[in-house]
Amino acid sequence: MFLKHCSEVIVLQDVRQLAASISGWMRKLSDSAGAAGGIFGVSGGLDSALLVALAKQAWQQNCMGLVLPCHSAKQDVDDAIYVLRHFDCRYKLLDLTPVFDAFISILGQADGQAGFMARANLKPRLRMAALYYYANMMNYMVVGTTNRSEYFVGYFTKYGDGGVDMLPLANLTKSEVRQLSKALGVPDRILAKTPSGGLWEGQTDEAEMGFSYTLLDAYLRGEPIPQDVQARIMEMHRKSDHKRNLPPIPAPGIDFLKEE
Repeated sequence: MFLKHCSEVIVLQDVRQLAASISGWMRKLSDSAGAAGGIFGVSGGLDSALLVALAKQAWQQNCMGLVLPCHSAKQDVDDAIYVLRHFDCRYKLLDLTPVFDAFISILGQADGQAGFMARANLKPRLRMAALYYYANMMNYMVVGTTNRSEYFVGYFTKYGDGGVDMLPLANLTKSEVRQLSKALGVPDRILAKTPSGGLWEGQTDEAEMGFSYTLLDAYLRGEPIPQDVQARIMEMHRKSDHKRNLPPIPAPGIDFLKEE
């Protein structure tokens, strides 16, 4: 480990070594798969900004970011392009709003909270399809932005932003992502943004989860937190277990054709 935990403060002992370790792992993984580079969605948020910086180290010019707005805030789109230009990373801007609207017109509007979430989760699933379209054409691997904090509680969409070939940030808590991002030159305007999945207007990660990243990261470091928050974290972890595993299959030896 290259991150040393001191009370609630995370100190980067060797940022260059940490970044080189992660980007080297990314490059090695793509090489082993016979892929030419990596492709990733860029949302205008902190996690994807850090991924852009690491991807440039891993693949230089053999990487690409896709900006995929879908009824998204203009500021998020502007921030995504700003980050990509800041790190001199190739990108494409593809507005998925018409595709989303057409899909909903075919599927039909659903009522209630379940319908609301179904529509919200359709957005990252459309983005996943777009990423793999270009990944297939370019012989690239799809790189995900989910960090350790999100991964532990399942704060990602199954077969959406969870549908990727690698997760380089999944060993870094949100606070570690922030510190590494700052050290690697992610712009201040991105560092200052409130974490949000951008799935609907006014959404924030912490409001939706019901607790702060500060408390979640403290729990992951083994530090004491309020019991009610700990219970909520563990409930989310348990309920999202299916997101972190391949689909289950029956145990060997089960005879479905056994005659009665």
